[in-house]
Amino acid sequence: MKLSEIKDKLNKLEKIAFQLPNGELVPNHFHVTEIGKITKHFIDCGGTVRKEEVVNFQLWNANDYDHRLHPEKLLDIIQLSERVLEIEDLEIEVEYQADTIGKFGLDFEGQNFLLTNKETDCLAKDKCGIPNEKPKVKLSELNNESSCTPGGGCC
Repeated sequence: MKLSEIKDKLNKLEKIAFQLPNGELVPNHFHVTEIGKITKHFIDCGGTVRKEEVVNFQLWNANDYDHRLHPEKLLDIIQLSERVLEIEDLEIEVEYQADTIGKFGLDFEGQNFLLTNKETDCLAKDKCGIPNEKPKVKLSELNNESSCTPGGGCC
């Protein structure tokens, strides 16, 4: 989800809820302790120099059970961050404390913001010798001429 998308959603909501991939909700007394721009400048395993930028939201639970972050307050924090940090309309990454700091993507399902699992990947599969996934073919779609038949001599 991009920054413009979350702002659009927040303008239509009366309350904010974040749902973890396992279906549990982040406790509703969470704080957004940081909004920032993270730049990752790196070399992949194939030698290609890359640069990625994301907007980072950090969610944190405190013992402040009376605290509730309302959509208009989060919009204010986002707008201040955009102005002061010169943040563009980038994808959002969310940090949330689990056993260690977890990094999640962000989506929306109509009522809750969904923290989505992120995965690592090889960005240079062609240079690392990692084959592309084999295409899935239905046996019924194979050309009969190339298939084995009893007595055809192919087996």
